[in-house]
Amino acid sequence: MDRGSLSYSHPVRKRTMHDSTTIPRRRAILVAAFMLAAVLPASVRAAETYPVRPIRVIIPFGAGGGADLVGRLIASHLSDRLGKQLVPDNRTGAGGVIGTDIASKATPDGHTLLFVPASFTMQPSLQKLPYDPVKAFTPIARVGKGSFVLVVTPSLPAQTMKEFIAHVKQNPGKLFFGTAGAGSSAHLFIELFKLMADVDFNVVHFKGGGQQVADLLGAHSHGTMISLPAVRAHIASGKLKALATTASERTVFLPDVPTLAEAGVPGYNAIVWWGMLTPTGTPDAVIRRLDSEIKNVLALDTVKKLLGNQGVEAHYQGSADFKVYIASEMRSWARVVEKGNIKLR
Repeated sequence: MDRGSLSYSHPVRKRTMHDSTTIPRRRAILVAAFMLAAVLPASVRAAETYPVRPIRVIIPFGAGGGADLVGRLIASHLSDRLGKQLVPDNRTGAGGVIGTDIASKATPDGHTLLFVPASFTMQPSLQKLPYDPVKAFTPIARVGKGSFVLVVTPSLPAQTMKEFIAHVKQNPGKLFFGTAGAGSSAHLFIELFKLMADVDFNVVHFKGGGQQVADLLGAHSHGTMISLPAVRAHIASGKLKALATTASERTVFLPDVPTLAEAGVPGYNAIVWWGMLTPTGTPDAVIRRLDSEIKNVLALDTVKKLLGNQGVEAHYQGSADFKVYIASEMRSWARVVEKGNIKLR
């Protein structure tokens, strides 16, 4: 045999169906892995790069009220922590509903926040809302709590709560109490007081606490229930008389003023609180960043003192617990509204 004519061949393996699907499958896995790698770091980096521009903080009540004063204080110090300015935006009307509705429609990227008082949990029981308060928002943190105070004009012939109740009963339907808006905390607190004290007087609604206080100082109305930040200076100057506070225990900011429960309305207990929300859909990493920074802000002695000067106790409650608290408050006020047959007028 001619050696040079010899040829060698390697055995050829037939391609199976398994072989024909292996390459596409591997490609699919690689593509999926690449996409996952691209997405996950973006969500993780969100908290690190946030915020990329100034943050709008919608306060659904007017300037000068408790929500406005507390909200601006928190926004100012949170700006320092985040490195971008938080810009308060007062959007008043309908007891906070108008501003809250605007916030519910904002892009959920953490650059529009909503600062709310306790009335956020009262409105759902009073009227049909243009938004779902549970589904439209994610709680970030509760920042403070306090007691409302029942104040009257100095010209009113009553030095104590018992004297005030007696005066109202002698003059049914003749007195006027102002609120920050229909469905506001003041509105519900006043209606609860009327129900439990069995008294009758008129309730007038304004577009925010500032107008409410101005009307009272001008002697156009006779009294109100309101958060301490809005009236503490006027109480100290003697322009308004504080007859009682609304919480179950006396506030350290007005230690000589009795609670309503002590002063003649047994069982009365209502507190006000403030907190920050964000439109649902905001990245979790951004919510965690905001929650953490608010906690840091509230730990500052300067902030505690500034809040205390307004009659507010710094009180941090994180996102998860705040969500549970809001749900509980909604159930509680729903019972009050139903029992008292409270209607918006």
